[in-house]
Amino acid sequence: MKILKDLLYLFYPKLCAVCELKLVENETTICTLCRHDLPLTNFTNFRENKVTKTFYGRTLIHKGFALLYYRKKGSARKLIQDLKYRNNQEIGVFFGNWLGELLSENKEFENIDCMVPVPLHPKKLMERGYNQVTKFGERLSYHLDKPLIEDKLKRISATKTQTLKARFERFTNNDTKFELEDAAFFNNKHVLLIDDVITTGATLEACANEFQKATNAKISILTMAFTE
Repeated sequence: MKILKDLLYLFYPKLCAVCELKLVENETTICTLCRHDLPLTNFTNFRENKVTKTFYGRTLIHKGFALLYYRKKGSARKLIQDLKYRNNQEIGVFFGNWLGELLSENKEFENIDCMVPVPLHPKKLMERGYNQVTKFGERLSYHLDKPLIEDKLKRISATKTQTLKARFERFTNNDTKFELEDAAFFNNKHVLLIDDVITTGATLEACANEFQKATNAKISILTMAFTE
């Protein structure tokens, strides 16, 4: 079995998702050098940081965290783009494992009841074939031992790709709408909303506001990356 595995690796080597050089043994998805160069946010206060401050005066967020800074150029942008538009779902698995291990150690989200990924509109899901946050959420669910709920929050309006919009238009956009089915399911629950990247926060704000239909629901937010 190992011989077969070595032969497959010889002819079909796994490449780093950032620099595209061959990964060595024990490296997964991203090589050690590129991982060390990722722009980590290094947030230590989960209640007072740039993520939670993004939503001040807009919606009530209990805690927020993002692993990386998302910039116009750089490794974080390449990774998110490859995950989102090139079906490299190994990136979602990689970040799910990384954040899952981190959060299981620091216990910051040990009191959540469930996780809910930001959904795609059915038309967009059919076109793309997958939600880029699903694999990320599945690994988080495994590490945190909390259920991933994908069938309660629905996207009921399709919007243009966020990266193709001007920043002001994205910030003021009210076209993205969500609908919470069976709101009572989330009564008195602490929900962790998860997504790939925060740009202006408008999408996550719309999701968080929809959970106001539930009684005494508490919302926290977790993403792979955050745009300053």
